[in-house]
Amino acid sequence: MIRSARISDAKAIHQLLLGYAQQGQLLGRSLVDIYDALRDFHVCEEEGEIIGVGALQICWEDLAEIRSLAVKPGLAGRGIGRQLVETCLAEALELGLKRVFALTYQPVFFERLGFTEIEKSELPHKIWTDCIHCVKFPDCDEIAFSINL
Repeated sequence: MIRSARISDAKAIHQLLLGYAQQGQLLGRSLVDIYDALRDFHVCEEEGEIIGVGALQICWEDLAEIRSLAVKPGLAGRGIGRQLVETCLAEALELGLKRVFALTYQPVFFERLGFTEIEKSELPHKIWTDCIHCVKFPDCDEIAFSINL
């Protein structure tokens, strides 16, 4: 079941993201940051356990980012990530956003969902605020994808 995140989900979200951050697969987020941005998050819950998470962060009047997308290890291929992205895109449409992007190491996943690879330089400088804190900055090897709504 995909739903909006609740306060009681914050620690489970943090733990799920932490594993991928330690592997260098996504930018880590502190527990404080998760509480601060909790309204951006959607979770997939199964039998009381958070098995997937994704967030839609608004960047500008017409642009948002799908970020912190993770599925519990061993559960890939069940459509959880796809459902989370589709939920974020539906929310973006409801908000009146025109474009959503993602920075990822999973290009095939985003291509299957209709996203197109773009140059990172096409994105506004405002989005690089989080990148400054990344251990890979300024040599980011993530691939940028975008979809027009």
